Amino acid sequence: MERILAHTIGAHEGKDITLMGWVAVRRDHGKIIFIDVRDRSGIAQCVFVSSNATLYAQAETLRPEWVVALTGTVSKRPESMVNTDSTNGAWEVKVKTIDILNKAETPPIAIDNDGYEIGEEHRLTYRYIDLRRERLQSNLRLRHEVIAFMRDYLNDKDFVEVETPIISKPTPEGARDYLVPSRTYPGKSYALPQSPQQYKQLLMTAGLERYYQFARCFRDEDTRGDRQPEFTQLDIEMSFVKQEDVMNLIESLYIETITALMPEKKIQQIPFPRLTYKEAMEKYGSDKPDIREDKNDPHLLAFCWVIDFPFFEKTADNDQKWTFTHNPFSAPKPEYHDDLMAERNIGDIIAAQYDLALNGYEVGGGGIRNHTREALRKVFNIIGYTNEEIEENFGHMLKALGSGTPPHGGIAMGIDRLLAILANEPNIREVIAFPKTGDARDLMMDAPSPLAKHQLDEVGLELKKK
Repeated sequence: MERILAHTIGAHEGKDITLMGWVAVRRDHGKIIFIDVRDRSGIAQCVFVSSNATLYAQAETLRPEWVVALTGTVSKRPESMVNTDSTNGAWEVKVKTIDILNKAETPPIAIDNDGYEIGEEHRLTYRYIDLRRERLQSNLRLRHEVIAFMRDYLNDKDFVEVETPIISKPTPEGARDYLVPSRTYPGKSYALPQSPQQYKQLLMTAGLERYYQFARCFRDEDTRGDRQPEFTQLDIEMSFVKQEDVMNLIESLYIETITALMPEKKIQQIPFPRLTYKEAMEKYGSDKPDIREDKNDPHLLAFCWVIDFPFFEKTADNDQKWTFTHNPFSAPKPEYHDDLMAERNIGDIIAAQYDLALNGYEVGGGGIRNHTREALRKVFNIIGYTNEEIEENFGHMLKALGSGTPPHGGIAMGIDRLLAILANEPNIREVIAFPKTGDARDLMMDAPSPLAKHQLDEVGLELKKK
């Protein structure tokens, strides 16, 4: 008999069906036992009566989280027993047979509530059980729906989804790389990408013109509550565009996504307001301001663009040295191009960069790029790289830009952070299936973990404890 999902049993009233799922709750009422069976769609109440002694004895043995398959007849519940809180609360299944597919130990954490009161370390150690709770199932489905909608939206606008490498060349882009030592090339290492920044620009050189990717990114940053060693961003790059084109695309994408999938949400202002970096800092003291008119409204979404960032700033440890504020591949706004090329008025150069803020969080950032090698080289000169360092780290990019690269620009949108805000969750770990802790540990897999001596020997490494 074909398996039926729990939330559809009402459509099969009077018929025999098969359900498969987990025992959520068992309730004994003397000569009758009620079992709530949970599957991916919801819960169905199943009834065992004592007149069938064998079946009733089986029901008495059932425990929470056992996996079962059962057949039975769908019938209307008595009016007094209708559960109005459930979509199928007017029906139940009178069980005829049951098959225990797998038994389960007593769950180490409760999953019949939202789970916020349970210590996160305990939840993440047993994440495969934690994910059974309705709240997290809903979050992962929302994640799927948002990504699917965005993918369809971009496909309809002639974007091409391209996967870029996960092991690549270590490059200085702001955060520390996760390194992957090479066994076949002793003394050399790959790195996990902080972002697909260089690859997506090289795709513009290749003539793709419109690229996107839901990219996995990796940054070995100091621990912080709402960061993860690996995260997901919607990465976009477009050729022959100006700043306005990229911003308009993202604004439309986000408005349509939220309107279609979460109509209960209210976007405070459309089009999204725009603040210069200077205005944001002076008015809000932040370059990711929370401009909500009512911070107690959980469904209010206050987007705003922050633009006109300084291109360069003095380094924290040396006020005689410059560094970039976003990334070195950005272009200056056109009116500052001559200053960049002449290496003058460096502190006054404004970059063609733009960030999108939402309710006090940065949810995306991008820029128009330097598409000539002369301009990109000037950026590296200003931040103090020698010609040898430029060639060693970025020679491939300079060579590519000299091969006929069109003007281009793009953006990277933080998917985890957006979803956490849309789901009214306190942090991004609640919308990621298997997150690390705030201090970058995977408690479920016990990672990071020690390496065996032979593994270290194969790649020519010796690890030292600090």
